[in-house]
Amino acid sequence: MTPGAGAPVAAIDCGTNSVRLLVAAGPAQAPVELERTLRITRLGQGVDATGEFHPDALARTFAACDEYAAVLAAHGVGRLRFVATSAARDAGNREEFFAGVRARLGVDPEVISGAEEAQLSFDGALGASPEAAPPALVVDIGGGSTELVLGASGQPVRGTSLDIGSVRLRERFLASDPPTAEQVAAATAHVDALLDASGIDLAAARTWIGVGGTATSLSAIVQGLETYDRARVHGSTVTRADLTALADRLLGSTVAEVLIIPTMVPGRADVICAGALICARVAARVGVDLTVSESDILDEVVAQLLAAAP
Repeated sequence: MTPGAGAPVAAIDCGTNSVRLLVAAGPAQAPVELERTLRITRLGQGVDATGEFHPDALARTFAACDEYAAVLAAHGVGRLRFVATSAARDAGNREEFFAGVRARLGVDPEVISGAEEAQLSFDGALGASPEAAPPALVVDIGGGSTELVLGASGQPVRGTSLDIGSVRLRERFLASDPPTAEQVAAATAHVDALLDASGIDLAAARTWIGVGGTATSLSAIVQGLETYDRARVHGSTVTRADLTALADRLLGSTVAEVLIIPTMVPGRADVICAGALICARVAARVGVDLTVSESDILDEVVAQLLAAAP
């Protein structure tokens, strides 16, 4: 894909559980969204246990890349940045993943560090919420890692990436369906230990912003939405009490019961309980309710591409 002046740009965020695409054009300060889509591929399937990508997970992810290649061509995208996060940082056979992406999209995936992932998520969230009272805490609960960043827009921030996410926590601790009380207690203790050792003063936050699929899914459930509505999720508030109650409900439900929730997608139903547990443990440490944002790492990567346009 060769750069073209004024051509749309695109960002792909390849995480442990999903691959997301954003295509946009226009000025970096006010980009026009042309297409935004998500495919759940569970690239991180079993990586925590085996240290390698499963062939089925690679096949699902490559199928999404094939689909996205057609979307990029249809929009005449000039520049594409493909960022890969937690699962790609950990897999021993990631060269196979790199080659498959390169063959389909013509770019090399960038395996970004947890620190860079945290900063991009923070900048993306704050870019859409400039009124957020500082210091703001941005939390991105992914499939393989959880990013915590505390700071203010345009100022130095303190951030970290914890080696736990909804897929990793489910696979490592919550094996039963539904998880047993003993499994939940062990998972909770593990999350608490990571949060306590994070070096982030969560209680100092005056604003708490959640980005990513866990936060947006929890908001949709709390609101009782019959179909997912991005406009109603973005900027919504979820109280700490509601988060705790919902985590308890999801941890006590089977995957089949979770799938009955109208806004739940199959590829997230088995891990949303783990994501909710992480979110509830953050809620126990902050003094403010959760504000959910649909603007995150994808939006920041696109803004950077547009800002660098010739």
